[in-house]
Amino acid sequence: MEAVITEEIIARQPPEAQAISKKKRGGQPGHEKHERALIPTDQCDDVETLRPAECRRCGEKLAGSDPEPLRHQVWELPEIKPEVTEYQLHRLRCARCGETTCAELPVGVPRGQSGPRLMAFVAMLMAYFRQSKRRTAEFVGTLLDQPCCPSLTVKIENEVTAALRPSYEELAAQLPSQEQLSIDETATKEANGKAWLWTFVAGLFTVFAVRATREATALGVFLGERFHGIVNCDRAKMYWRVGRLQWCWAHLRRDFQGLIDTGDTRAKWLGERLRQATCELFEHWADYRAGKISRAALLRRMGPVRRKVELSLLRGMQSDSRDARGMCRELYEHRGWLWTFLRHEGVEPTNNAAERSLRHAVIWRKLSFGTQSAAGSRFVETMLTVIETCRQQRRNALAFVTAAIEAHLAHQSAPSLLPGV
Repeated sequence: MEAVITEEIIARQPPEAQAISKKKRGGQPGHEKHERALIPTDQCDDVETLRPAECRRCGEKLAGSDPEPLRHQVWELPEIKPEVTEYQLHRLRCARCGETTCAELPVGVPRGQSGPRLMAFVAMLMAYFRQSKRRTAEFVGTLLDQPCCPSLTVKIENEVTAALRPSYEELAAQLPSQEQLSIDETATKEANGKAWLWTFVAGLFTVFAVRATREATALGVFLGERFHGIVNCDRAKMYWRVGRLQWCWAHLRRDFQGLIDTGDTRAKWLGERLRQATCELFEHWADYRAGKISRAALLRRMGPVRRKVELSLLRGMQSDSRDARGMCRELYEHRGWLWTFLRHEGVEPTNNAAERSLRHAVIWRKLSFGTQSAAGSRFVETMLTVIETCRQQRRNALAFVTAAIEAHLAHQSAPSLLPGV
């Protein structure tokens, strides 16, 4: 334990107290060179053949070709020019009855002036690349040479939400049937009120939802009474109603560090003992994940760790510190939720999956300060769901959004985000 504490003290020292490396910044001499590989010549849009006209020494005229010339490729952006299609709708008068009839737009042609790819691109700028509506309009106008204003981005936002909503609702309907979910939430804003952004992470898809409450009623809307799986989560009490939990050990490690930082001698001793056991747990889990040990070996190794943790919690229940006593009592009384990952193969000991899925959403929230309407919240939760699910399934998010908009304009069924569909 002393060695672990010493290493942490060294790691926490300010930069000037640590040894300063004498190496220069940047790549070191002898490091492996990294450069863009040349593509085949027949894939280049243009090939220019260059031959020297005369000898560089004596000036004699040169002729012929080099069978293996040096190849140098330059990548450049093409001129960005919008494609504009004009539909001329003729209105003709009937020679028999005098009634006029106007031609209709073909199926799939939008009523507005923005095409499917443009709408998908604008939606991705706002949701994926976290640009404001004004910045998005400036980007589209400046770089794509397409007339755009903030109000147009709002119209596109609503159109994209309508196109993607069936795919979103199809995923949400699958949540109660999942065997395992990682769930987390973070505060956000809707108009002038407080709201919560929830994330439900399954194996191959993720569902986001913006709701006005953090209470368990939000869980009931998405999981209902049919859910009988296991939930990875922190120790927030709204998850307790599920009853089949795996508490996140990464959160617990921070709680144990909090005991150490209180300054109370007994609480510090308790925190150090629990944190050391947590480090051992993560070491064994890392070996198991890397394939270095079998699951049977993992269970054997975790036996002493479990006894150490539960014995420490029993001692902590007698602590003079009210916070330490309350935390230890809660953990010991629900100690089964600490070790669910040992009883059920495939369950993680942390809630890192939900934490990772929320990271992009949290950055977006800090830049945008939330949404200004319920329609904006529906756009955010829908786009975040599509983006994260496409990442999990290694699909192109822009291509999926474009296909969904095309299907919506053609009055066809929306494409599915369900795995294997």
